[in-house]
Amino acid sequence: MGNANDKNQLPEPAGSEGSAQDAIQVILQKVILAHQQALSLLQQTEMAYGRLIPRQLLTLLEKDSIVDVKLGDQVERKLTIMFSDIRNFTPLSESMTPGENFEFINSYLSQMEPVISKHRGIIDKYMGDAIMALFPHGADDALSGAIAMLEKLNLYNAGRNRAGYVPTQIGIGLNTGIVMIGTVGGTNRMDSTVIGDPVNLTSRIEEATKTYHVPLLISQNTLYDLTDPAKYHIRFLDRIRVKGKTQPLSVYEVFDNDPADLRSGKITSKPKFEEAIAYYHLKEIPRSIELLNQCIKIAPKDIPAHIYLARCEDYLTTGQHLSTGELDNALEWRAEFHIGIENIDKSHKQLFDKINTFTLAEKIESNNAFHEIFAYLANHAQVSLKTEENLMHRYSYSFLDGHLQEHKRFIENFMALKKEAEANTCDPLYLSFRTKLLLFDWLTGHVAKADRHMGRYLVHAIQPPASHSA
Repeated sequence: MGNANDKNQLPEPAGSEGSAQDAIQVILQKVILAHQQALSLLQQTEMAYGRLIPRQLLTLLEKDSIVDVKLGDQVERKLTIMFSDIRNFTPLSESMTPGENFEFINSYLSQMEPVISKHRGIIDKYMGDAIMALFPHGADDALSGAIAMLEKLNLYNAGRNRAGYVPTQIGIGLNTGIVMIGTVGGTNRMDSTVIGDPVNLTSRIEEATKTYHVPLLISQNTLYDLTDPAKYHIRFLDRIRVKGKTQPLSVYEVFDNDPADLRSGKITSKPKFEEAIAYYHLKEIPRSIELLNQCIKIAPKDIPAHIYLARCEDYLTTGQHLSTGELDNALEWRAEFHIGIENIDKSHKQLFDKINTFTLAEKIESNNAFHEIFAYLANHAQVSLKTEENLMHRYSYSFLDGHLQEHKRFIENFMALKKEAEANTCDPLYLSFRTKLLLFDWLTGHVAKADRHMGRYLVHAIQPPASHSA
């Protein structure tokens, strides 16, 4: 007999198993589609955030994704920083409506952004018409990028000219140093930023392009970081005292983008121009005027030469002398020269004293003073620099390569001066100025900044861990 419940069981409809599978398949397809849409939205969101916070900046922060970034994240990096700014933007913007302002700025920035990216630069922020960019792979990327930006600007201006618009002029400043990259702000609003003295100096260098009416200036720090400065057209321009800073800074003009005839004239007149600047700073005004007139005859449109000639004439008329003045006075030993490692500090203090002795010498007309200072520098490079390099190697200093590059550049520069002194073909007064410039830049640029950073690292690395009582 069958089970009494059998009569209550209805037979399965034909094909019911297949219908269930079909339903499951439809659900799976919807889930997959929803997942793909969510993934696409996530990728689009990531790309959108990437336009606000570049992926390269995340890499510098050692983060894989924007979601990994937290308030207070920070890392140290050696970078070349770029500031660029449109000249006379305020009067230009006043002639446009707000909408036209936005259109103009975006038109200009869209020309510059790909050039910076092509040279491995990271745009940190836009500040109206200004750009702040970071170059983590060395000063050569930054300088070649700046030159390419000015080339692109020429093409951009050609288009503006055809359209009947006024050409746009910009100024670019470059500086190199160790900075802190991180995030600042509050719980609900934070931003990435770069903090450090090199950033402030870069801004001031960019501002100085307005004073000298040149499009591109670099600091002594960036010059020292270049692999081969001879690849570019660079000339010493001035010593400037930056607001809020005790130590002056040497700045250099890069004139690769000048029109061909002007560039050729500046190349020809470069030795005379740099000598004329030295004589101006040394208050040898008649000699400076003579050389500047020769420079202007060679390159009539050399604006910095005209500026210095006007300064010379102003000095003869009023006695006003635009100079930082430290090349004629003793340096003062400051806390920033002290790095905390006894034998290195002792060597730096001896170098400091030697610089002051050389600076304050009443006359440097014979080879004796040069022989003494160059002999000391050779010993300094052999002993002190080698001691630093051995310690940096031993304790795996993070910025070793950049530090060694600065050592290499210093040795090259002083050896070139030593060769000139031995040949006895250069005016001792001019050679004295260049030697002082080398030493002052080294002490205030390398010792007070790069060496001090190295010292803090080494003191921490060498110091044994504190013992703890049980």
